[in-house]
Amino acid sequence: MSEKRTLVIHFNDATEISFVFPKQTDDFSVAQKVREVLSGQQLVVEADGSLFVVPHTSIKYVQVYPSPAKLPENVIKGATLRNES
Repeated sequence: MSEKRTLVIHFNDATEISFVFPKQTDDFSVAQKVREVLSGQQLVVEADGSLFVVPHTSIKYVQVYPSPAKLPENVIKGATLRNES
């Protein structure tokens, strides 16, 4: 599991922060991992010896790539981003 992933957190104030990290789980566990992250009050990332705790209320949206090959049934697949504003 040495594949790299990128997480970009887009904040309500139009700023963003990004992290690069190793793949955390197999593709079959992605749906469960997403549910765990969304069920909390904050997104927590350990990076460079520090913990980054980001309240969900500060987040506009989160972008993770590359997308895993196996996705939950409720995900719209094959979309193209047309406008970010």
